[in-house]
Amino acid sequence: MFTGIIEELGTVTNLEPDGDNLHISIKSNITPELKIDQSISHNGVCLTVVAIDGHEYTVTAIRETLERSCLGKLKKGDAVNLERAMKLGDRLDGHIVQGHVDQTAVCTDIKNVNGSWLFTFTYDRSNNNITIEKGSITIDGTSLTVVDSGTDTFSVAIIPYTYEHTNFRNYKTGTEVNLEFDVVGKYVARLLELQK
Repeated sequence: MFTGIIEELGTVTNLEPDGDNLHISIKSNITPELKIDQSISHNGVCLTVVAIDGHEYTVTAIRETLERSCLGKLKKGDAVNLERAMKLGDRLDGHIVQGHVDQTAVCTDIKNVNGSWLFTFTYDRSNNNITIEKGSITIDGTSLTVVDSGTDTFSVAIIPYTYEHTNFRNYKTGTEVNLEFDVVGKYVARLLELQK
């Protein structure tokens, strides 16, 4: 379980395909504090630490994860949003984030709004995922509030701190991102679907 508050940007140092799996090595300042079997959110995807070597650690993404997220498009040198699992009893500064990516979206517009940024994303509506204005959304592991919500599009406002300390500073029109929709909203949508 995560909060969507990014701790740090890690750097991809190695990508090693292994059958349908992908071993991803990351260099990070938090690596010395990690241990084998620990869960870490990588651009919103919960992955387990399988090896540690100095300031680098390795996680493995399986085929289902690679198909549902955009982790398979990572390249050496790419920055990755990182968050360790929350501790029971800590403040929940973002919202409840599971680290289970629902689907991807594409950045379709970026506007500089006098000191902040408005990012717009479009996603495939056929998966029945929805956003609501002022609801929560997780983009590449970052907990955000939806500003505008359409049937297959939404916008989020990004403050300078978030822009500087996450992957948002690297996004351009056409960038693909991982989405995790609000878990409470997903349960409500599923219950309504079952009542039909």
